[in-house]
Amino acid sequence: MDVTHLAAVDTTRAARLLSEVRSARLSGRRVPVPPRPVIEQSWERMLRGGVDPERDVRADPLPREEVQRRREKSALRHVLPVLREGLLAAADVAHHIMVVADEDGRVLWREGSPPVLRRADVLGFELGADWRESVVGTNGLGTPAVVRRPVQVFASEHFVRSQADWTCAGAPLTDPRDGRLLGVVDVSGPLETMHPATLSWVDSVAKLAEARLREMHLESLERLRAVAAPVLARLGGRALAVDADGWTAAVSGMPYTRRVALPKSLSAGPRWLPALGLCAVEPLAGGWLLRPAADEPLPRGGTRIVLDLRHPRRWSVEVSGGAGTWTRELSPRHAELLYLLAVHRSGRSASGLAADVFGDPERTVTVRAEMSRVRRYLGAFLEHRPYRFAEDAEVEVLLPDDPGDLLSHSTAPAVARLRSSAVTP
Repeated sequence: MDVTHLAAVDTTRAARLLSEVRSARLSGRRVPVPPRPVIEQSWERMLRGGVDPERDVRADPLPREEVQRRREKSALRHVLPVLREGLLAAADVAHHIMVVADEDGRVLWREGSPPVLRRADVLGFELGADWRESVVGTNGLGTPAVVRRPVQVFASEHFVRSQADWTCAGAPLTDPRDGRLLGVVDVSGPLETMHPATLSWVDSVAKLAEARLREMHLESLERLRAVAAPVLARLGGRALAVDADGWTAAVSGMPYTRRVALPKSLSAGPRWLPALGLCAVEPLAGGWLLRPAADEPLPRGGTRIVLDLRHPRRWSVEVSGGAGTWTRELSPRHAELLYLLAVHRSGRSASGLAADVFGDPERTVTVRAEMSRVRRYLGAFLEHRPYRFAEDAEVEVLLPDDPGDLLSHSTAPAVARLRSSAVTP
């Protein structure tokens, strides 16, 4: 069903039809038309999570002081001018409001039409409010954070009935340095303000905001490069200057590496880094100077690898051993691949992984490319031919409490089978 087209032609009829679809779906009756896949999948998550569709449940909003603290900490504060310029003027005319939430779903900024802001207060759409999907149901702030793409939620596509007189269009905002979710920007308003172009508009402005963050990152690397240049000129041997997130600003005596995986808490001194081995780490203004030791063997014995899949879209791998501990966040594809290798400790060939992930054993080129990226940070602990974890590494997988939440984004055939059987490596 093309909800946006129908709503643009006849808002009342679209709202009535969606109300019938919601009622039928929640009562187990045959639906007159199927809901959109992104909405149906969200509803299924709500039903599994026990969200009550008839009860408006709200968490207490954060105190004003905590909202301010989060604002000052959030990278989103740097792109507020972009969001305001792109959204606020038109939103006010169209009787919408702009809402920006952080990665935890907490509303940090809320601006726009005063009458609409007052109506939003009634919904609990206020500063500091918790609008995670798992708390208040399918909505334009919480759902884009889960699926990591723009989503418009119209009328009774909201899971909780009290939100059915509202329309929302939200887009996730991600950190261009590492793909981490920073938050969601949403344009919302009363049902009658719905327009089919709203989602594209919000998504375009969100992309402009991410482009500004990318520019800021490049500017910071330029500043670090200027600091590092005279230092590198004096040094002999291999060295590179990286920012706090491991992005390379300058390099000397060794091939250029775009990014180096760094521990969450890095400090000066001898440190073992996944891609470089043992390094002398020294602070620089805006980053670190890394000086790899020559011909230093990579420590392997007694290594423990923990694959954490408990939290949606926040998967990570932690490696600990004699050289210390480091953690790396994982992309959806890398989380899938490492989970499959943890299940199949004896290893999987490229064709086997292609069948596992894509249902097509011929897609080995894609698998090899992805595994090459994985081995950039786990190379010391992964074997190939077949791909597998090192035999002397202890591997533990942390799974979500609900088996249905295991890599819930994944359409990989093998993951779907493991999800249904709740396999724990």
